[in-house]
Amino acid sequence: MWNDRYRRPGYLYGTDPNDFLAAMAPHIPPGRVLSLGEGEGRNAVYLAELGYDVLAVDASGVGMEKAARLAASRGVRIRTRTLDLSDFNIEPGAWEGIVSIFCHLPPPLRRRVHREVVAGLRPGGLFILEAYTPRQPAYGTGGPSTPDLLMCLPDLKQELRGLDFRVAREIERVVHEGSHHTGLGHVVQVAAAACRDTG
Repeated sequence: MWNDRYRRPGYLYGTDPNDFLAAMAPHIPPGRVLSLGEGEGRNAVYLAELGYDVLAVDASGVGMEKAARLAASRGVRIRTRTLDLSDFNIEPGAWEGIVSIFCHLPPPLRRRVHREVVAGLRPGGLFILEAYTPRQPAYGTGGPSTPDLLMCLPDLKQELRGLDFRVAREIERVVHEGSHHTGLGHVVQVAAAACRDTG
């Protein structure tokens, strides 16, 4: 499905970074960042422009090819891996930042990925997530039509136990990201940090 979508001309979600990511990115320590379900590269390329060593992972090979082209056009480099997240394991203790922007997964997989996120961050590392909530379908402005793929804050707080939540909210906001996320919507936003070593 995603390969077919990404073969269309242009970038479905635009080439600018997600607004919430752009606001939170300065709080990611320098180093390695993992972007989950990266799509066509807009967020990974933005992070590379900020100086991060970025690995973008997505199930769509077409999306990853477009991500690499976008990076080249901006004069930066990103690493890409074409893998379904069910076949990808987050390296423990390896990442200064992990990013999940509108990466909607089936609940069992999402819970597994989020456990690996908690273990994957280095001390002081930051996890940034924005996703649509179960209220989003009523808005009709993008996002999954399958209710199980939508996320709510209580579930995320449970799945990300062990992190220090700096931002944790469900809000209504205008999203303008290409042709597929356009208009007023209802989202959950999380920025949560791994505890720093105290010894």
